[in-house]
Amino acid sequence: MFTGLISHLGRIRSHSSSKNGTIRLVVETNELARHINTGDSISVNGVCLTALDITEQSFAADLATETVACTTLAELTIGTAVNLELPMKAGSPLGGHIVQGHVDGVGTIISFDLVPNSDDWRLSISVPSELTRYIVDKGSITLDGISLTVAAIKGKHVNIAIIPHTYTSTNLHTRRNGDRMNVEVDVLAKYAEKHRETQITVEQFFSQGF
Repeated sequence: MFTGLISHLGRIRSHSSSKNGTIRLVVETNELARHINTGDSISVNGVCLTALDITEQSFAADLATETVACTTLAELTIGTAVNLELPMKAGSPLGGHIVQGHVDGVGTIISFDLVPNSDDWRLSISVPSELTRYIVDKGSITLDGISLTVAAIKGKHVNIAIIPHTYTSTNLHTRRNGDRMNVEVDVLAKYAEKHRETQITVEQFFSQGF
């Protein structure tokens, strides 16, 4: 499990495809590589991957065909900045929100502008319509692995206020209109929906003979 608080930025060193449709990424990260072991989970732009072939300055990760189809990782090019986060350790404070690293869909940046007379930024992103039922004002959303708070939602358009620290310490400072981002909605909203769908009423309870 992750928190959505990005600990490091990496860069794509290489990006190679195999005949069976899988892709291997090699991510350059001078500081983080020394803290991971083969087989460890690591979030790359919000996608939970398995670290392989670790060196002092990089690690590799294989993308399954499902990951290729459902995320933006196959679109990454050499030199692209990526957000990295290691799983939260047991007992650590939950500074962001619960992030699984399981991408629900891909969104597209509509606008990303500096707020007038401010150091903050305003991000507007279009998300898949089937995800909007899990997104609420002031709720949590994960974009490329970053835990963010929804400022407003109207239809498929989600607005988010970005503070200067988040802008500079993540790959957001490299993002432009039209860029695609991995979206993970709040898993607690999914559980709430599941509970509502399966919750038995008093009438149903007695109709079963109780």
